[in-house]
Amino acid sequence: MAVLELRAVTKRFGAIQALSGISLHLAPGEILGLMGDNGAGKSTLVKIISGNFRPSAGDLLIDGRPVEFDNPRQAREQGVEVVYQDLALCDNLSAAANVFLGRELMRRLGPLRVLDYGAMYARAAELFAELKSETRPHDLVRRMSGGQRQAVAIARTRLSDPKIVLMDEPTAAISVRQVAEVLDLIRRLRDRGIAVVLISHRMPDVFAVCDRIAVLRRGCLVADKPAAASSPEEVTGLITGAIEQAA
Repeated sequence: MAVLELRAVTKRFGAIQALSGISLHLAPGEILGLMGDNGAGKSTLVKIISGNFRPSAGDLLIDGRPVEFDNPRQAREQGVEVVYQDLALCDNLSAAANVFLGRELMRRLGPLRVLDYGAMYARAAELFAELKSETRPHDLVRRMSGGQRQAVAIARTRLSDPKIVLMDEPTAAISVRQVAEVLDLIRRLRDRGIAVVLISHRMPDVFAVCDRIAVLRRGCLVADKPAAASSPEEVTGLITGAIEQAA
């Protein structure tokens, strides 16, 4: 059974049609590369899946059950997590504090409830070990590389035991070594049965980790096929319109 299914999802903003009848599915432990030029509809589609927008038409199903999200919290409760391009990290805080930001663990101290730093640092260490990241819970984010920052953002998604992680341009503006580190982190999610939607403009990264590739052009789905059955040349043609529809 698909962990995520979109059926004829359409989104309009007044007279502007951002998405037209998008149908996609995603299996547990599958990595889907979502590609398209700026304005193709990628961000709109991700915002629908993550609860920021409601579709104008069409259905969204998780584990075969229709769902409707009014906000991102409801999407998170259904197992949908997002790693945004800006990562939304606080540079002045530690890795562990960023992992638990907004979801802090508490303990009783007499009549008071106080932050349980010990439990948060221990759990953060477990998450970084699962991801095989060199990031340490006490490290300050402002001193981290791009790859380590991604590890913090990905570890944060693991707190809720997600079914689906949406990743927006995770390898943009980082070094080659850090790109390899981030791609390994994505594989770790897949190995734990988590479905990943990777939004990226970087063709080598998509073909390195993705099982399937979906291409949007002007709000329409023009390709949804196994990565092994496509090529960077075909995807480039689909994005630019040189190729109308995938073979």
